[in-house]
Amino acid sequence: MTVGGLLLLLLIAAVSGSIAQALVGYSHGGCVVSVVVGYIGALIGWWLADLLNLPLLWQVNIQGQNFPIIWSIIGGALFVAVLNLITGRRR
Repeated sequence: MTVGGLLLLLLIAAVSGSIAQALVGYSHGGCVVSVVVGYIGALIGWWLADLLNLPLLWQVNIQGQNFPIIWSIIGGALFVAVLNLITGRRR
């Protein structure tokens, strides 16, 4: 994978992670946290879709690497919600 492909993959992970954080209403951190949430969300979403035998919705293929956008947002929202329950809100 080239540097451009990797940057595009990180950009898509950041956008899907930001959407997941906005859906849950928990935004703690910046762009790097959004990338991590998007990537972990993609792993959780892909695992969940495989477990429930659901189709991978709206995949983007970047130089041979598939990235499921919808499942990344769903998995990221689940990840952030669980993280919010564990850590609690800070005032």
